[in-house]
Amino acid sequence: MRNSTAAAPAAKEKTNWLTGAFYGMGEVGCQMSWYMISTYLTVFYTDIVGLSAAAISMIFIIARVWDAVNDPMMGVIADKTKSRWGKFRPYLLFAPIFLSIFNLLTFSTFNVSGTIKVVLALLTYVGAGMAYTAVCIPYQGLVNLIAKDSQVRMNYASCRAIGSGAIGIALSAVSMPLILFFGKSKTPNAHGYFMTALIASIALLPCFWICFAGCKERPDEVAMTEAKHTPIKEALPAVFKNKNIVITILSTFSGAIGAMARMSMLTFYILYVVGNPMMIAPIFTTMTVCQLIGNASLPWGTKTFTKKGYMLITTFIQIGALVAIFFFGTDIRLLFVFSAIIGLCMCNGSIAPGMMADSIEYGDWKYGVREVGLTFSFVGFSVKLATAVSGVVTVQLLNAIGYVPNVEQTASVKMGINAIVNLFPAAVILVSAIFIFFYDLSPKKMDQIYADLEARRGAEAEKAARAEEQTDAAIEADNEQL
Repeated sequence: MRNSTAAAPAAKEKTNWLTGAFYGMGEVGCQMSWYMISTYLTVFYTDIVGLSAAAISMIFIIARVWDAVNDPMMGVIADKTKSRWGKFRPYLLFAPIFLSIFNLLTFSTFNVSGTIKVVLALLTYVGAGMAYTAVCIPYQGLVNLIAKDSQVRMNYASCRAIGSGAIGIALSAVSMPLILFFGKSKTPNAHGYFMTALIASIALLPCFWICFAGCKERPDEVAMTEAKHTPIKEALPAVFKNKNIVITILSTFSGAIGAMARMSMLTFYILYVVGNPMMIAPIFTTMTVCQLIGNASLPWGTKTFTKKGYMLITTFIQIGALVAIFFFGTDIRLLFVFSAIIGLCMCNGSIAPGMMADSIEYGDWKYGVREVGLTFSFVGFSVKLATAVSGVVTVQLLNAIGYVPNVEQTASVKMGINAIVNLFPAAVILVSAIFIFFYDLSPKKMDQIYADLEARRGAEAEKAARAEEQTDAAIEADNEQL
């Protein structure tokens, strides 16, 4: 344990909401790509490209195996970056161009068949994942360099969540109508998906560039991060020895499986159980509008109940609503009510970045390791791994219940889709809540950690100043003797 002698408290940092708005624009750019992939890629692969469940599973697994190498590698690269634009900001300037290209290619059919079709789907999906990593790991870590105070960082994370909710409303309202409009059909087709992806791919670029322009890195936080740089062979064990980092990663992973499984399968539910493709936009829009409201509550909720407390409250309400839809979702009015409740509680996924920011401070305090990019790379990897796991599991479950694309489903298949969309996510989200019970960074403990770190840095600065004075004195003595 580090020395607990506290220094005099510094002036309280205040939230700059304009900086928060600029930071939130980065998440708008992320969602322009991620929403299409997480919501429509599975149904695009099955119903449009015509890939088998085995082929889709293989694509997802290979991509995530590569991410296990690529994401930490990107985190290390970001931690070592020094440029005239800063440490993490350069990636918001250049990497979005590649994300835009691969996002579009992922929703392209290429008019090929057989093995070549599978290989092209794999390459474009992996490329999109790599480009997303190159943008989003630095973007997530940026919050630690634009703010210092725990609650201020949480407030900026809340702005990020509000950005996610706002663009989610727009995308959920217009994506399927755009797909149907461009496809000139009552059911989704290849041209509709391609044109909608094209619009999203162009629109994401200015979002990241606005974030780049408006979020300035604090020189003191950059200097501290660089001073604390640790070789990866030493940093990795320290990161995984930090229990709060591990808890946050595991909770994010299991919670994301539930969220991604439901979002990717909800289209199937509305198409085949509700039986009306035009209901896709209203239901998704209801959820995202309510998610925006939930995201706006994060500064109040996390301050009032703590990050851990608000995470648990929203998670258990969400689980209850999922179970309720399974039993009562055939009533369209109740479906909208419970979808609204789920949307409100989906803000809990945006609490994790604030928890991770605190966990990094805890790691510096207890182990003397402060690898921001590397740490956030594991969060990003956990979300992408969750996407793959949910994709593999749900596709296999669809296959197991006897789902056949583009036909009227039997009663047993509809019941199976209902369970996949509601009960399966409820179960894995419950697992994420269990992990959170063991998270122990309270506001009081964080105040002590910040005080100890300030005292330590003050002592280190004083020691360095004394050493410099002694060196200067020795040089002066030598000069006098000469």
